[in-house]
Amino acid sequence: PSISEGDVSTEATMWVAGIFLLASVVFAKHEIYEGHAVYQVSVKDVAQVKQLNEISGEVNADIWSHAVPGHPGQILVSRELKDLFEEALRTAGLDYTIEVDNVKTLLDLEDQMLAEAASKSPNRTRTSGLDLDRIYTYEEVDAYLEELAAAYPDVVTLVQGGRSFEGRPIKYLKISTTNFEDRTKPVVFMESLIHAREWVTLPVTLYAIEKLVIDVQEQDLVQDIDWIILPIANPDGYVFTHGANRFWRKNRATGYMINDICVGVDLNRNFDINWSSHSSNIVCSEIFHGRAPYSEPETIVIRDIIREHIDRIELFLDIHSFGSMILYGFGTGILPPNGLILHLVGVQMATAIDAVKMSWNPNYIVGNVAMVLYEASGSAQDYAQGVGVPLSYTYELPGHRFGSGTAAGFLVDPNFIEQAGFETWEGIKAGARFARNNFRRKNGLDAQL
Repeated sequence: PSISEGDVSTEATMWVAGIFLLASVVFAKHEIYEGHAVYQVSVKDVAQVKQLNEISGEVNADIWSHAVPGHPGQILVSRELKDLFEEALRTAGLDYTIEVDNVKTLLDLEDQMLAEAASKSPNRTRTSGLDLDRIYTYEEVDAYLEELAAAYPDVVTLVQGGRSFEGRPIKYLKISTTNFEDRTKPVVFMESLIHAREWVTLPVTLYAIEKLVIDVQEQDLVQDIDWIILPIANPDGYVFTHGANRFWRKNRATGYMINDICVGVDLNRNFDINWSSHSSNIVCSEIFHGRAPYSEPETIVIRDIIREHIDRIELFLDIHSFGSMILYGFGTGILPPNGLILHLVGVQMATAIDAVKMSWNPNYIVGNVAMVLYEASGSAQDYAQGVGVPLSYTYELPGHRFGSGTAAGFLVDPNFIEQAGFETWEGIKAGARFARNNFRRKNGLDAQL
């Protein structure tokens, strides 16, 4: 039926009113970050890296990305401690600039841009693919996975691996043309959002699902490889970032302190590999490792997936943001026996991404996590490597900048959402194809190449 001019006018008025109503809610949402600032700090050598880490710890700063020589870091500092932080930087001779002087304004901008993008998205059915210009909630992703499994039963199996601390189902997809029964096919396992605030990682796993199920353009990736994709590894934390605290990193586990003054465990420090050696036993810390390995139900889910398919998982990818890096173990600085292969495959993946990335984002850095960034223990990447996954990596996506040039860090520009999925998929494809060929060589299946 046709729409009259009056109907269009009314519809437009309602749309504008809706945006303004949403904006009024949005702008009252991030008060805890009023006056907080983001600093970009440069370091010249390892000694300055150590100084910066000590200063950041003294003011309880939130390190968004770690500084290394030639690669500045971004650090969030509360309004009460900005003067102290700046004085300490000057005393140490560290160069810095203030990237954002009031983080709340950036959070408000992110909410406004994402809301506008969502309101303009066409009303497509989920089984025809998601619109990759918005960030989806936990509930929306959960419904999408259910609908895909129902629409593509010959390829997609939906598995509930467990429940989060607060009881939310943790679901993942198994994508296979042979129902995971062909033992001659390797498995690629990838997950995102183990750190709740890293929203831009979700489009990567959703894009991969679309290219493997709905919009299949490269048949070898589906025919030759079985896939496990876990889009939201930390449901409780992710839901929390959509409400009370956008920059929440950990899960939402309670019971670690009297009156739960501080809550949550860094799930990427909770795996049983060098557990607690390079993390924190302080509950309020962003890298609190929990009371024991696998104290958290979310890490148990990932561990159990790896254990179940360890004989065929050839490639594990833990998708994070931000920093434009592809990192491998071990977090202690000790290289696995196949360290050279890990590096060369990492370079292949990085090169594939760099070929299609946005020009203003830096090229990917590839290397051992402890040598490129810092020592870390109890990570999913190290656990997978340690129990026998040949190729285990952490991807750190770019810290995309808003069109104005403002540092975005963990924040998401709708214009980058689909690009994040597209460019990262190029790297994933390169890694998956190497993994396939390597698996075949090891198992005497070269004739099938």
